[in-house]
Amino acid sequence: MYLARTRFLFFLASLACASIIGTAFYLQQTFGLDPCFLCLIQRAAIIACGVLALCAACHAPGPTGMRRYSLGFLLIALTGLVTAGAQVWLQTASADQLIPFITKLEHLLSLLSLDMCIDRLRSDAMFCAEITWTLFGISLPEWSLLAFTGLALLPLYPLFSEFSHWLATKDRARY
Repeated sequence: MYLARTRFLFFLASLACASIIGTAFYLQQTFGLDPCFLCLIQRAAIIACGVLALCAACHAPGPTGMRRYSLGFLLIALTGLVTAGAQVWLQTASADQLIPFITKLEHLLSLLSLDMCIDRLRSDAMFCAEITWTLFGISLPEWSLLAFTGLALLPLYPLFSEFSHWLATKDRARY
């Protein structure tokens, strides 16, 4: 019964990710909201979460496999959460706070030999900081932050329920 519930949750997560991506493309086409560099990273994370959730729902692995899917899903969702949080911070930060942040980020990207990302970052940094669209007073990166928070909470159910099963059983070698 536990695995059936987990499969259903992952299926719902894949549907949620598909609807989020569909909404993002709708807003892009209808309102002309071109995605910035951070938005593209968030979209990639949503797509990766959706694909991984669909794989977890269709594959129906055992407890160990579900734990692996949950950890992978959690890592991808946390990546998107950090990216969305950075964009929300960019939107609320003053220009005095942005300049040191951008120079540190440029230095980090140059250490990683990602020179093309540095050029894109320079051109998109102010574009990412603009609030171009809101719904109920919440900007798109804030909505994305809420979505990634929900997606990051989802794999905690299989991880913690599996942990509680492990604590309750006497035959721990099975896990």
